[in-house]
Amino acid sequence: MPFRLPLFRRRVMKTLASSDEVKVMHVSDTPESTYRFIEGLIEKTEPDYIIHTGDLADNIKLERRPDLKPAYIGAVRKLARILKASGAKLYVVPGNEDDPDIVKEFFGKDVVEPGTLIEIEGIKLALGHRPEEVLGRGADFRLYGHNFKLIDGGLNGVLGVNFILLPSRKTYRVGYPTGTDTNRGYKLRRGL
Repeated sequence: MPFRLPLFRRRVMKTLASSDEVKVMHVSDTPESTYRFIEGLIEKTEPDYIIHTGDLADNIKLERRPDLKPAYIGAVRKLARILKASGAKLYVVPGNEDDPDIVKEFFGKDVVEPGTLIEIEGIKLALGHRPEEVLGRGADFRLYGHNFKLIDGGLNGVLGVNFILLPSRKTYRVGYPTGTDTNRGYKLRRGL
């Protein structure tokens, strides 16, 4: 089945794919149902850097269900294959639903601690899983996930896949596929 996007997303993807700037792609809290989508985004945009800010297999709540560790290992293995095949420089921050030892097993030196500050093309990025891990960091952008909270200078990877073009600092968000929040275990409320 071909990888298809709605019209708006196709315009954004065309902009990202045709840009000659350095591309930073940021994801967070990714259930296994998004892996194929993420792989498609990588193929279409060819990011130079990929940053994952935790909960690599967010459909498996390892913090609450340690008995699901075998399924978690299989999911992280799949995601590691996808991200490593991209050829991009990786940064991975373990989240509260991750097993840091397993994350290190699959991502090795690409694993960084929450609150890490990195610099790409002269732009400082603070990386964390929770919003509070990046607050107060002297950064141009704060990348995080964990919940739906928005903070100043922050890009929340739960709300969508974020792209930063450098040096222009233009940002783009590509929404996750329909059903992603349900696959994360979030219940959606519908009002009248």
